[in-house]
Amino acid sequence: MAWVAAILLAVSGARAGSAALPTPAEVHAAWRSSEAWLLDRHGEVLHERRMDRNVRRLAWTTLDNMSPALIRAVIQAEDRRFYRHSGVDWRAVAAATWDRLVTGRRRGASTLSMQLAALLERDGIAKPGHRGIPEKLAQMRAALRLEETWRKDEILEAYLNLAVFRGELQGIGTAARGWFGKEPAGLNDHEALLLAALLPAPNAEPGDVSGRACALAAAGNSSADCHELQALAARLARPPAVATAANLAPQLAQQLLRAPGETVTTSLDAGLQRLAIDALTEQLRALIDRNVRDGAVVVADNASGDVLAYVASGGPYSRSPAVDGARAPRQAGSTLKPFLYALALERRHLTAASLLNDSPVNLETPSGLYIPQNYDRDFKGMVSVRTALAGSLNVPAVRALALVGVTPFRDYLQALGYAGIDRDGEYYGYSLALGSAEVSLLEQVAAYRALANGGRSGALRLRLDTPFPTVRPAVDAAAAWVVADVLADRASRAITFGLDSPLSTRYWSAVKTGTSKDMRDNWCIGFSRRYTVGVWVGNFEGDAMHDVSGITGAAPVWRTIMDSLHAQAPGAARPEAPPSSVVSREIVFLPPLESPRREWFLTGTEVGEVVLNDPATRGPRILSPPQGIVIALDPDIPEAHQAVIMTAAAPPPGSELQLDGTALGSATIHHPWRPVPGRHRLTLVDAHGTVIDAVEFSVRPLANAARVNGNPDPDEQPDQGAAGDTGSRH
Repeated sequence: MAWVAAILLAVSGARAGSAALPTPAEVHAAWRSSEAWLLDRHGEVLHERRMDRNVRRLAWTTLDNMSPALIRAVIQAEDRRFYRHSGVDWRAVAAATWDRLVTGRRRGASTLSMQLAALLERDGIAKPGHRGIPEKLAQMRAALRLEETWRKDEILEAYLNLAVFRGELQGIGTAARGWFGKEPAGLNDHEALLLAALLPAPNAEPGDVSGRACALAAAGNSSADCHELQALAARLARPPAVATAANLAPQLAQQLLRAPGETVTTSLDAGLQRLAIDALTEQLRALIDRNVRDGAVVVADNASGDVLAYVASGGPYSRSPAVDGARAPRQAGSTLKPFLYALALERRHLTAASLLNDSPVNLETPSGLYIPQNYDRDFKGMVSVRTALAGSLNVPAVRALALVGVTPFRDYLQALGYAGIDRDGEYYGYSLALGSAEVSLLEQVAAYRALANGGRSGALRLRLDTPFPTVRPAVDAAAAWVVADVLADRASRAITFGLDSPLSTRYWSAVKTGTSKDMRDNWCIGFSRRYTVGVWVGNFEGDAMHDVSGITGAAPVWRTIMDSLHAQAPGAARPEAPPSSVVSREIVFLPPLESPRREWFLTGTEVGEVVLNDPATRGPRILSPPQGIVIALDPDIPEAHQAVIMTAAAPPPGSELQLDGTALGSATIHHPWRPVPGRHRLTLVDAHGTVIDAVEFSVRPLANAARVNGNPDPDEQPDQGAAGDTGSRH
């Protein structure tokens, strides 16, 4: 029979000889997994993502990563004399030919080399559903040529990677994980026999596969138990569970991975990523009874800008787990206050010792009266900038914004990388001081990193194969240092948060919390000398949390991560030395509103005494209503019960208030006035009729009114923090 086959092979030589066979290196290089991989900075797999939906392939598996049991079973099933022939098993060919001619029974004679040649064929050696004698002979010739340049181990390795095991599963790595949840190196005798039994007919019924596996076990004198093989084969009736090997950064994988077989090395650290996931998950589990489902964490290295952890969704109860919480825009709350005070310090409008009045304030805005309040609805009176920022007091922040201006502050935030804060100043109004604008967690971490880096700002880096982003000055170095010192001041923070809170670390750290209106977003962002850590918790759908503040929401996660980082790097816990443009002075307050202390100043702004001016020295003026206010009548309150109080400060003897030229009476008393729609002018005149001060205001007709105190229809303007509204929270 051998001579007959040889003649037939020679006849078919012209057809088969034209097909160039690749080398083992070329086959391996051309292999494309259906998956793509995200690696951490040390090469560990962070995330595996499927990219090709037509086939399921994993990474190429080398022969030394396959169990001996698997190799024995495959050779036993497909090619018993694999190591003794040169590509074609002539004894098997002769026996198969005899059986076909004499008994009419078909049996296979393909070797592993022939099957690999078919898998590698480029010119139609093995067409699906058509294996006539010419095709089989061409396949045999290709196998002989294959073994002239390939080693046996290379043939076996390539075959086991290219073979289809069942359905869409191609390659031993995919089959081993899909059916048994393990790598090929860990396959035992039973699992190996079952996979070998799949090769002749990958989509056969489970019973047929287990029967073939039992036959293989008997023929190979294996101790494998047929009952166990049947139990294993039952798994074939279910879809394979090709779970990803790693699932630590799904949103980042979605963002960075683009093609099957792609590998992207990120700046992340897998160990820190796991720690951040665990810390966030544990906190969200503890907050589920307060209607908190979602969260995100970003950790950055201050020096390089490398992102070391990127947890975009950590909620075990999340309804939208695919949302990227690190990039999603959310209201900033009080987290923008450090930059507001940095701008005020930089422009010499304020120092850390300057006094601001934490008392009720009415500010006219284009949309009506804005009356901010503090989170606890309590007012502290005159406080220093240090106390106001460390304690996250709202009213002083609004007064600081009135000093620097809304538009300059918006421009300042944009320069720090808050790209979404791009509307005009009138759109945001004074509520920008309390974080009415929307920002992302990545933007927050980048901006706070600038404070840690002496005011030098730059984008964060997520891939190691990209250059470091350009760093440029965005905040005055002295102002950045003073703000960082304030944010690290445990004693000044105690006015709001107490001395014992998650913000009070054993090492130097500067930190700020924030909670947006109606408790929809909760932030904690802070830094040490080496790291910046940002945490957000809330709900992606925007529904409010229940009684959650920065201390109880995001701060515990921030503290856990910071403690772990500084346990591993104690040198990162030291503060930066002050720049040369910062000086310190012993200061006292007159009257003693705050205790004497050593304070830091930008050079040229230092003082030794902070003296509170007597309000009487400010001169007579109208207090209420303020200039430009638009007063809206409330349709739910009887008109007879609505009134505007006309008041003056430090009025001289004999002075009076006049409304639209009509005297109201002595300026030393308060005058309630029933509002009348239209424009009005209130004047303060002295005893000789000379106008000392004047304001103009208007009253909306009832048909156009929204709410009393000038709070407009919420659809007309962005939320300005209406009368009685707390604005953002700590």
